[in-house]
Amino acid sequence: MSLKNRTRIKEALISPESDKAITVKGWVRTRRGNKKIAFISLNDGSTINNLQIVADVPAFPEDLLRQVTTGACISVTGKLTSSVGSGQSVEILAETIELYGAADPNSYPLQKKGHSLEFLREIAHLRPRTNTFGAIFRIRHAMSYAIHKYFNDNGFFYLHTPIITGSDAEGAGEMFRVTTLDMLNPPKTADGKINFREDFFGKETNLTVSGQLEGELGALALSEIYTFGPTFRAENSNTPRHLAEFWMIEPEMAFYDIDDNMDLAEDFLKYLTTYALEHCNDDLQFLNNMYDKELLGRLSSVINTDFERITYTRAIDILSAADVTFEFPTSWGSDLQSEHERYLVEKHFQKPVIITGYPKKIKAFYMKQNDDGNTVRAMDVLFPKIGEIIGGSQREDDLQKLESRISELGIPADELGWYLDTRRFGSAPHSGFGLGFERMMLFITGMSNIRDVMPFPRTPKNAEF
Repeated sequence: MSLKNRTRIKEALISPESDKAITVKGWVRTRRGNKKIAFISLNDGSTINNLQIVADVPAFPEDLLRQVTTGACISVTGKLTSSVGSGQSVEILAETIELYGAADPNSYPLQKKGHSLEFLREIAHLRPRTNTFGAIFRIRHAMSYAIHKYFNDNGFFYLHTPIITGSDAEGAGEMFRVTTLDMLNPPKTADGKINFREDFFGKETNLTVSGQLEGELGALALSEIYTFGPTFRAENSNTPRHLAEFWMIEPEMAFYDIDDNMDLAEDFLKYLTTYALEHCNDDLQFLNNMYDKELLGRLSSVINTDFERITYTRAIDILSAADVTFEFPTSWGSDLQSEHERYLVEKHFQKPVIITGYPKKIKAFYMKQNDDGNTVRAMDVLFPKIGEIIGGSQREDDLQKLESRISELGIPADELGWYLDTRRFGSAPHSGFGLGFERMMLFITGMSNIRDVMPFPRTPKNAEF
């Protein structure tokens, strides 16, 4: 793409031409020098690498250069030439410098010294200008594109499922309510309860925790669909693994059984990891050097190994026999915790693991029941350093079994009439899964806190910016 009167710094750094006049625009990272010459490090966000600007100090107004400090935004026109100094292959010999916006060096919070990730969360409006978050958000873009490309290239259709919904796909009840009612004086029913018939949608509605149920409707007509959008959970959790607003990728596929589902999940994760290594090398190299020396090796290992596939029962046997004292004890019927998942992946198998055949009582109502009556065709994909990264299942396509399960759990059947209709009219075997995008970003970047892979994280008591 041609930009009027501007060359992106990423393109300037790899330009085969030298001794040509170009214009670059960006934000000053650092400035050093003396009374005769100034070296300005400029970055425009297109790459983690900075472009060095060399300015002959006497050739520019003193008042102008005084304002070219860390954080200032400038436009520079000059000759792109091979660099005589170390650290860069090319540099610009400045002919003109235009100041777009100054940054008071006494109050600008991003200085050359290192800043903690905790401090940078407090200034989320400025942290994209740092090397770390510039790298993370460029990778986030690349992963978003790769997700769409993978599904498009494999014949899936992108389905936009609703953000406002009247159903709770997870059954956890931790949802954000959507209402236009006057909370100080809401309308009441005869028995004193809030009358949601008076609300905007005429019923109680919430922000979605998942697009899965609606996604199934699309799959039972278009065969293969996927959703990719924001989801919300009102869980009062302040752990490094939880957000109140996060993004989910949820494919749903007609005619897929649980084995097909596992095959797709493994192929999808390997594709995304490969794409990151091929297209985000500079950013990943920086994060590897800065935060996690094993990052690149861990990414490569996922691509080059077959995921281990085991049943829940075998997982419990392995954990019960492990010479480890877990915080949460394990027994058949209990849910697996992060410590259990990471033990299986990082210690026992030393590779990604897919677990299937979970107890029915700890899984959602829509999962396909096995013939034993006790387990369902669920699957969880476990990754190193993350634990569960994908959760999915073959969906229950038998109307009677689905109705019976809904009744067992006390879920109002009338609220799911539209969902049950797909089992009444042309039911088909089908499967799907959900990949938490931020969990994937934690794996790809090597970061340890989920707040650091979301541009503006939403957590309990925090909705700044």
